[in-house]
Amino acid sequence: MRYLVVRTEKLNKQYGRRQALHNLSLEVEPGEIYGVLGPKGAGKSTLLGILMDTIHPTSGNAVVLGRDCQRQGVQIRRLIGYLPEKLSLNGSQTGGQWIQALARMRTGVDLNYAEKLADLFAVDLGKNIKYYSACERKKLGLIQAMMHHPEVLVLDEPSAGLDRAAQNVFYQMIQEIRAEGRTVIISSDSLTEMERVCDRVAVLNRGSLVAVERGVQLRARALRVIEMRFASAVNGEIFAGMTNLNDLVLEDNKVRCTVQGDPDALIKLASQYRLMDIISQQPSLEEVYKTFYGIGAYAG
Repeated sequence: MRYLVVRTEKLNKQYGRRQALHNLSLEVEPGEIYGVLGPKGAGKSTLLGILMDTIHPTSGNAVVLGRDCQRQGVQIRRLIGYLPEKLSLNGSQTGGQWIQALARMRTGVDLNYAEKLADLFAVDLGKNIKYYSACERKKLGLIQAMMHHPEVLVLDEPSAGLDRAAQNVFYQMIQEIRAEGRTVIISSDSLTEMERVCDRVAVLNRGSLVAVERGVQLRARALRVIEMRFASAVNGEIFAGMTNLNDLVLEDNKVRCTVQGDPDALIKLASQYRLMDIISQQPSLEEVYKTFYGIGAYAG
């Protein structure tokens, strides 16, 4: 039997009449960056909570690093780096004191590495945590999750609320973790983020598994709504040979279309003319769900 970092079998979680998870079975390989994609209410946080034994499933089972999540949750939490969706930070400690208190409860914590992460994320560990902004709190949460070099990281919406510079640092850290052969499980409602960092992605809707996609498949399916403004009117026939264009609209010197996958060919074609402006927008996750999976995403 091959070794799996995470395995879930027919996980179900019921909150009253609401089914948060429905017969969810997943397998995560060693060294993978594994994404869990879905809108609000899809079951992402419920799944990660079950893996960390902060939520108990109604039925089914989950195993992390060969340990049963319901029976060996304490061991799992000591081994894994975990960032919950909402990190509880209270009291009068500084960021550094909070990190040190956590370090005393774990093994293998490298405080020098924690300080290096703080420098990279530009967060002041000498400041009282009650004065931290939401962005600083998220940075501190990432530092505590990473500081003991865990074999597995479980991160719930890790880039949400981060500034652009901190997001870039986070993505660089993920690449370094991948190069070291460690495993990361990331939940997100951003298709752009999933296609950027993940090897495979579990697509969830209303607690059910819709598909497991390779990152390269997501990149090939990526949709972009592009609007271009030219110096003069453009003959629409020039776009006739492009098979990845949809919803093409020409209006005087403006062209609007939806591009699936790589937009490189479109940009090269457009650059043959005097291009005055270009705007690219990502469609909503609801639109992606409808286009590729034939379902309406659920937010509730």
